[in-house]
Amino acid sequence: MGGETNINWYPGHMKKATRMMEDSLSLVDAVVELRDARIPNSSRNPDVASIAGSKPRLIILNRADQADPQVTAAWRRALFGEGVSALETDCKSGRGVKSFGDAARELLRDQIEKNESKGLTGKALRFMVVGIPNVGKSSFINRLAGRKAAETSDRPGVTRGKQWITLSNGIQLLDTPGILWPKFESEQVGLALAWTGAIRDDILDVELVASRLLERLRELYPKAIEERYRFSPDPEAPGYELLERAGRKRGFLISGGEVNTERMARVLLDEFREGKLGRMTLERPE
Repeated sequence: MGGETNINWYPGHMKKATRMMEDSLSLVDAVVELRDARIPNSSRNPDVASIAGSKPRLIILNRADQADPQVTAAWRRALFGEGVSALETDCKSGRGVKSFGDAARELLRDQIEKNESKGLTGKALRFMVVGIPNVGKSSFINRLAGRKAAETSDRPGVTRGKQWITLSNGIQLLDTPGILWPKFESEQVGLALAWTGAIRDDILDVELVASRLLERLRELYPKAIEERYRFSPDPEAPGYELLERAGRKRGFLISGGEVNTERMARVLLDEFREGKLGRMTLERPE
């Protein structure tokens, strides 16, 4: 994440998981990639395209309930322009998840016709489900299965090992561990992943992460800062100053009237992740 926040967050289990995905590709017909609808670009693991190779891919823009609906629509159009199908889902309420079966069959229409011409009418369609940590992959699978089929956790990197889940509609899913990739292309990607909690807070400078988030919110959703934190963000002020102002408004003071910026940073990140600042998408299609 750039010079001042250089961290080694690519643990051994992620390397192993990438190898497992490569080894399992021959077992599936297509790849389903979950992304976070609030950061569709940064939550895209660049390794997935190379791992998937020529296999058809379906992109699930999850957490769509927390994202800006107009921007999500723009992302879907942009992906469609690249020849990739995308589906919006919210695994908490289950919205959009039911459309998966139809989208999956549409994606593999040629494969299904080929199977039928060989007399293999009931052949299961197999999908590998991939995504970064904390993108809601296990919740998505559990929603589809209608039961607790995959282990869920809000701690990044909890899904372990290889799991096949059979759905009632002739579809089988191969769950894979949530993985990041060895090197972020820019500090911006690292920050976006930190904002949504894809990277654990305890290995980051939370005040830096929160300061940058306030700068981004000022640029894209200044009204949200006014409504939630009761001040109008100065267009020139550095993010840390905005963090101090928010903390002062909240009364997070320590001895000598100083602001407890670490506490404010954690509150800001929690409130953003819980959707308390409103529906927002922090990245726009190019």
